[in-house]
Amino acid sequence: MTDREQYSPGPARGARVQKDLGQNNEEKWTLILVRELRHSPEKVWQALTDPAHLREWAPFEADGSLGTVGATVKLTTVGAPAPRVTETTVTRADAPKALEYNWGGFDMRWQLEALGGGTRLTLWTNIGHRFIAMGAAGWHICFDVLDRLLSGTPIGRMVGPEAMKFGGWQRLNAEYAKQFGIETPNWPPQAAQKS
Repeated sequence: MTDREQYSPGPARGARVQKDLGQNNEEKWTLILVRELRHSPEKVWQALTDPAHLREWAPFEADGSLGTVGATVKLTTVGAPAPRVTETTVTRADAPKALEYNWGGFDMRWQLEALGGGTRLTLWTNIGHRFIAMGAAGWHICFDVLDRLLSGTPIGRMVGPEAMKFGGWQRLNAEYAKQFGIETPNWPPQAAQKS
């Protein structure tokens, strides 16, 4: 059995939701995820900014480095039913501490804090209310894949519809929905699920 076949995510943890009002008094939801990694901030920074590293764990591909303020980079969502390409400009790149850009209309803010010999990684991302638990489950798996990649035991990227078919994602989706006090999203819809 391969490492990927043996992989099972741990319980839902390190996530919270923040609700604010936008400029037009609309609800604006932010998913905040925190993960402690056993790797230095410099190593984690490289994984967050380098296209070759992103290709191994992130839910998008980048056609250039995200490590420079002002850089314009095309981000292509992996596994989307139709190609989704977003052109973004990096608005903050304070290596190896903070990174900010926009992906698909949603702000992405990463903070890296040295913690012993490792890093406390925090992601703030805007997300639609009905996708909060799904987003938390997806990022949870992405962070697990990132941690294994940086440990030298890669298991390969698991994102989008591929991740949703994975039993661990379904469990995490339900656990995060319960944690956030929201109804468990029926995703994928029952008609689309196959045994």
